[in-house]
Amino acid sequence: MIDQILISVLFLGLLGSLIFSDWPASKIFVGAMLAAYFLDLVETSQMLEKATNTGLVTLILLLLVSIGLEKLSWLNRLSGRLISPSYVLTLLRLGGVTALFSAFVNNTAVVATLTTTVRANRHHPASRLLIPLSYAAILGGTVTLIGTSTNLIVSSFLEDATGSGLAFFDFLPIGLAAVVAGLVALLFSSRLLPIGSSDPVQVAEYVIEAEVGPYSSLIGKSLAENGLRELDALFLVEIVRADHLISPVAPTEFIEAGDKLIFSGDITQVNALDAFDGLQLFAVEEGLLRENMVEVIVMPNAAIEGKTIKESGFRSLFDAAVVGMRRGGKRLSGKLGNITIQAGDNLVLATGPDFNERKNLDKNFVVVDDAVTGSKITPFQNLFVTLGLGGVVLLAALERLPLVKGLALLLVCMLGLGLVRGSELRRRFPFEIWLIITAALTLSQALTNSGLVEALAAGLQTELIALGPWLALAGIYFGALLLTELMTNNAAAALSFPIAFGIAESLGVSVMPFVMAVAYGASASFLTPYGYTTNLMVQNLGGYTLRDYCRSGLPVSLAYSATVLWLLPIIFPF
Repeated sequence: MIDQILISVLFLGLLGSLIFSDWPASKIFVGAMLAAYFLDLVETSQMLEKATNTGLVTLILLLLVSIGLEKLSWLNRLSGRLISPSYVLTLLRLGGVTALFSAFVNNTAVVATLTTTVRANRHHPASRLLIPLSYAAILGGTVTLIGTSTNLIVSSFLEDATGSGLAFFDFLPIGLAAVVAGLVALLFSSRLLPIGSSDPVQVAEYVIEAEVGPYSSLIGKSLAENGLRELDALFLVEIVRADHLISPVAPTEFIEAGDKLIFSGDITQVNALDAFDGLQLFAVEEGLLRENMVEVIVMPNAAIEGKTIKESGFRSLFDAAVVGMRRGGKRLSGKLGNITIQAGDNLVLATGPDFNERKNLDKNFVVVDDAVTGSKITPFQNLFVTLGLGGVVLLAALERLPLVKGLALLLVCMLGLGLVRGSELRRRFPFEIWLIITAALTLSQALTNSGLVEALAAGLQTELIALGPWLALAGIYFGALLLTELMTNNAAAALSFPIAFGIAESLGVSVMPFVMAVAYGASASFLTPYGYTTNLMVQNLGGYTLRDYCRSGLPVSLAYSATVLWLLPIIFPF
């Protein structure tokens, strides 16, 4: 009885902390796990066993393999053909392609890639397309086992409980129907989205800063004499001289030592400035050269958000310096180092040797292009990895090769081809997800050890039988949906699974419809920007408010939920 009280307090504290505090989910879960361990609610051997759960190892390998899949160029090649003068056709093309790629590739990377196309299009306001882009990525993630980490977490829990996880295409029938229903609902709800400017955003135009050195031959000559007005891809928009801003800049303006020249234009042509004697880029001033240039998007709630580049200590934080910066269609003005960083800003960074080793990169940035001026992925790499992934999926579906072994082989091939680097895998190792799932599996074991699950199931059995399995299933689904809107999808799945599994067993029915209800419910984040990373990514880019998500997301959520709850008992009978 004491053990049941202790685990109940821990579980309620865990739930309250996830909903009402700003603490990272990983720290909350690990704290609860350690409390359970030191209170002797779970044994050492059990906790270590959860940390090496086969489903969890498979999840880690899938996330590491997805790093290489993100670099494949198929999506970039298709993106230019997705926008047409017809809004309905554009929405269907964009939604369909986004859902397809999100079923196999990290949906954050898919959205990061396609936002460039959406914001540069000449036919439709970006605000009419960015939320649909995010929703399509969420919908696509429900189609396969690897489409979203939520599915993999649920599979890990199922394997821990029964010895067998979910198959790769278990999600396919309901997932495809949910994608279709969601996209149809988007066609109707899109009219509720705000209509911003229809002018295309010049996504290639970055703000670039260069300083005139004290011994430069440019000093004492006008812009016209120096040829600074004759650059094809870069345009001089301002000069910052001491505390004064000169804008617009006349061709007759003379250059002085220490002038900060602010250019706007194509970041890939920044090497054209090397032809001018004594002109030094901001990144070079920070002690970095430009051999390795990386393009990133600043994530919401990043540690550097709301600070200037210099205030944030950018160089020491990331071993990188900012070469260029852009913010949607807004005009940026002044010294590059004094511009306040906002979520959604695109930065081009000159990186140092330790950049890929920094553990804080994924919390602050989404990498859009890790070789801005360098070599791209070769056609052979594209084809080999695509066929390799297809082969692994096919063999796993036919039960000829365990998914964990196939993924390990594919990852080794990616390393051999140079598609991913060891330092990159170390930096992007999903340590927090591993901690959350290990902790959640351990807490689930503690619930079982204490006898609380059996006691609750026995107490609820009479009421549940009276309600019937379908209402119990709907209750589990909507409970997971509510949790994912209040916290994160992964935390919602981890909390919902033990309850769903216990209820299914108490009813004496198959656990599969309840397990799948947790997976689909925890992915149904359409009403707020907080439950899913892609929703947060597009929030500032599209200038959306919470009301925009509620208005446009409610029809999608209703259509998605109705489809899932209708098909679950059919595809996975009680």
